[in-house]
Amino acid sequence: MTKGLRPLFLRPAPAPCFWYAQMDMSARSAPASPAATPPVAVHPGLAIVVLALLLSIQPVTTDLYLPALPALTRDLGASVAAGQLTLSALVLAFGCSQLVWGPLADRFGRRPVLLAGLCIYTLASLGSAFAPSMALLIAWRTAQGAAMGAVVMCARAIVRDLYTPLAGARAMSKALTGLGLVACLCAPLGGLLTVWLGWRAALLALTGYAVITLALVALRMPETLARPNPQALRPGVLLRTWATVLRHPTFWAFSLLTTAAYGGLFTFLAASSFVFIEVLGLSRTQYGWVLLSTALAYFMGTFACRYLLARHGLRRTVALAGLLSVSGCTLMALVAWMGWHQPWALLAPFYLFMLGHGIHQPCGQTGAVGPFPQAAGVASALNGFMMMLAAFAIGGWVGAHLDGTVWPLVHGVWFWSVLLAAIAWTLVQKFGEPRERP
Repeated sequence: MTKGLRPLFLRPAPAPCFWYAQMDMSARSAPASPAATPPVAVHPGLAIVVLALLLSIQPVTTDLYLPALPALTRDLGASVAAGQLTLSALVLAFGCSQLVWGPLADRFGRRPVLLAGLCIYTLASLGSAFAPSMALLIAWRTAQGAAMGAVVMCARAIVRDLYTPLAGARAMSKALTGLGLVACLCAPLGGLLTVWLGWRAALLALTGYAVITLALVALRMPETLARPNPQALRPGVLLRTWATVLRHPTFWAFSLLTTAAYGGLFTFLAASSFVFIEVLGLSRTQYGWVLLSTALAYFMGTFACRYLLARHGLRRTVALAGLLSVSGCTLMALVAWMGWHQPWALLAPFYLFMLGHGIHQPCGQTGAVGPFPQAAGVASALNGFMMMLAAFAIGGWVGAHLDGTVWPLVHGVWFWSVLLAAIAWTLVQKFGEPRERP
């Protein structure tokens, strides 16, 4: 087994976290000893494959349909702002739903929540593909986002079930390497499907992905939460759990890091289809290759993440990634200010941001849930909610500011890169050693 990626079922279990001590008197009988916790028999290779598929459902849901966004907007006779709502409504539902799915996963386990989420996602994908109007398409995409929240939240919680924080960052980077591969295929595939079969085919492809993932989870993936908490849904316990997570400075350091990193990426995703197709004159197929190239840069970033973690540790790795991010977007802004409004002139420096993104996301997502082994569902949900709340606001901003120029994209990603670097160099350096609550 790869050094540093040994799942927790092969290590001594951690001491009970502070979260258990916060239960009310009726629930304060001592929990079972960690040493008595039954082992979770998950093959390391299977765990990485399943995590890659579960986490990849997010870029599949967005990247695969982005080349079709201008076409479906025109075909349904809707405005650009309404077309943007198919994306921003999805991410808002994605973020908000995690606040519900997280406690459910801590109470009943990851597996039942995963299966429910994947089933709902499959039905919503079919509804989206055959929606006769923009209003119904937005409604189905909202349901799709809510179901996606269960899938991604459980994936992040499973990482905490099986790995310690530092090992989890390495495991997450491996899973996100798989995500990078999937994202590389999504953009050109979405462009080709849109050109050959129309935008509905691009949305219908999501159903096939969901069915494959559902079958693998149902047939091969066991429950990873060794000790579900029967009190997790009690209002008092839930509020105290949220308060415990939200008071922890490590959670805030890494959650703000992932929010800023995703803010930069989502600004690019929300604006790029209109900028590169409508403003810079690329075809839908060419735009698919643009997204493929950014996914390749992200893919390389996940490899760099593992290399840097092994040599420099978590905090220094994040600091170096912050330098990549702000350098890339600053160069992109300089190129635009100099009047070089060409696709590859803008893309070349943005690849540095994507390299940094491949480092920030595995480090940030595992760091945010690291201190909470017994409340990983809630911590993952709150982290995801923050990212998607920012994405929803970005979607509205982009829809209102697209003006036939490159500036909404350029200024948006530059703003988030500066904020990202500031967080990486300050909060993460001060609070970035994930420790469990005593």
